[in-house]
Amino acid sequence: MYRAPTLLKRHPANPIIRPADFPVVNGDIADTIRNPGQTEFNGQTVLLTAVQFRNRAYARTHVATSDDGIHFKINPEPCFFRDPEKLFGEFDNHPIDSRITRIGDAWYICRPGNSPHGCIGLLYKTSDFKIFEPVDIIALPDNRVPCLFPEKIGNYYYRLDRPYSPGNRCNPGEIWISRSPDLIHWGHHRFLLGSFSNWNWDKLGPGVPIRTERGWLEIFHGVTSSCSMTSYSLGAMLLDLEDPSRIIGCMQSYILTAEEEYEFRGRTPGCVFATGAIADLETRELRCYYGAADTCTGLAVGDIDEIIDGCLKGR
Repeated sequence: MYRAPTLLKRHPANPIIRPADFPVVNGDIADTIRNPGQTEFNGQTVLLTAVQFRNRAYARTHVATSDDGIHFKINPEPCFFRDPEKLFGEFDNHPIDSRITRIGDAWYICRPGNSPHGCIGLLYKTSDFKIFEPVDIIALPDNRVPCLFPEKIGNYYYRLDRPYSPGNRCNPGEIWISRSPDLIHWGHHRFLLGSFSNWNWDKLGPGVPIRTERGWLEIFHGVTSSCSMTSYSLGAMLLDLEDPSRIIGCMQSYILTAEEEYEFRGRTPGCVFATGAIADLETRELRCYYGAADTCTGLAVGDIDEIIDGCLKGR
């Protein structure tokens, strides 16, 4: 470790899922394990793990489950895969970057649809992590995956977005917020947060918001480039519980950035990337499962109140 400690601390078992951990099925050998969607279900930690294979052009997403949050069993049968005959057809070619939000008794999964027309937002739902029901296309291109809030606020569902214009330096990727009466029809779009520091000069992207007593805790990623590489880091901000379009605190520094060997040696060197986190409001522990170099899965753990205090103090 060559920097001062961050508010998210790596688990000593990292990386907890490596390509070699993935079962070989019908000759398909895992080449990279991407950042997972994350949630809890029936007392277990559940990850929706995107896998790229050595001999396949497109990724697949598999359900991984764990009793202790460290050792995972991966279902060899994919839950998402490229299939032109399915409902979304050509709009769903490369299933990665799942965001999972529990609303009531259902878990909603937002994923990017990497289509010939640009990147769109797809919405699925499940009640058992065995059957995944397609809901609709809920975001126009180019939008890198909406992140749903876990409950209605007032009479509306809310979400965070990352609309962007590929190749346009004026809009490389910023976080917006919108609302909907039914999770399908979205409007009242408002800008929320743009790049603001050296670790996120290029673009930002949201994760799934977490409800705490002090506000909506939002773990997001920031990207910045140098002459030699592009670096992905994680940051945090706090949104007002009643009006989530109002930022009440934001960390100025990152809470995790690439430092370990497994975060540099891989498909995307210098990358730590997460689509959310799992909060235990009783123990005040935040678990964040993240993609390391787009090649394996890491786990970082932090104290919820320390992170919130950091947001409110603007550290």
